[in-house]
Amino acid sequence: MIRFLLLLFTLQLTLFAYNDYDLDGVEDTNDRCPNTPFSELVDANGCTISSTTSLHNFDFIYGISFTDSDYSGENTKTTSHSFQFDYYYKDFSLELSTSYMSSKSTSYNENGIDDSFVGAYYQFLPIKNLKISTGVGVIIPTYDSNLNNNNTDYTASLSASYALENINIFAGYIYTKVNDDDINNTDIIVNYQDTNAYSIGVGFYPTQRLYVSGSYFISDSVYKTDETIKTISAYAFYTIDSKWFTTFSYANGLSDSANDNYLSLRLGYRF
Repeated sequence: MIRFLLLLFTLQLTLFAYNDYDLDGVEDTNDRCPNTPFSELVDANGCTISSTTSLHNFDFIYGISFTDSDYSGENTKTTSHSFQFDYYYKDFSLELSTSYMSSKSTSYNENGIDDSFVGAYYQFLPIKNLKISTGVGVIIPTYDSNLNNNNTDYTASLSASYALENINIFAGYIYTKVNDDDINNTDIIVNYQDTNAYSIGVGFYPTQRLYVSGSYFISDSVYKTDETIKTISAYAFYTIDSKWFTTFSYANGLSDSANDNYLSLRLGYRF
């Protein structure tokens, strides 16, 4: 589950970096027609081309990621294929995601479905240029492990983004209620704990279609004896057209408990 939590934190961190309040695919700082209904098709400036009949909209995102970690002297390389489905209705959204991972180290090879995630989010604009997003989620133990970490866990998140012309400043918080059972025997001792994660960063638009950002992330480990996880990351979101988009993210671990390197490429389609 720790592998999934690190991935989940990284994915949610990248979401904090993208600021599109009306969900039309055009970032707020370049949106000349803000607050257009999600059901409307827009041009590159965020202005309506045509309107669809339904307020219910969806997207599907496929991603591939590579993780390199060196923990307690053992190097581990992991490849993951992720699948995410999102549903939107006005200011509400639902997310369903899972992944298939293959992990190799000097002492073991492991592959299979990782833990899955179901989340619900609500966003609002309390004042001009400030977007607030809240969310709750469930981590479903579809990943089988012999470390007693096969219980359902829960998350709550809060993020904020403030736009200043073509620059936005953002911050986020994620709380995870970890319900896994501790292990205390002669062979192995594992003590789990709830986690608090924080992120802060800044982003901007070098071109109309491309958004880039950098951020800092810090989180408790799910293991009580491990040190705090610290990473620094870069993120890019590119709008291909009104339907297709892609994202790129890279994270570098600043603490021994963090993955040394994380690289992700994702392709999404709206419908």
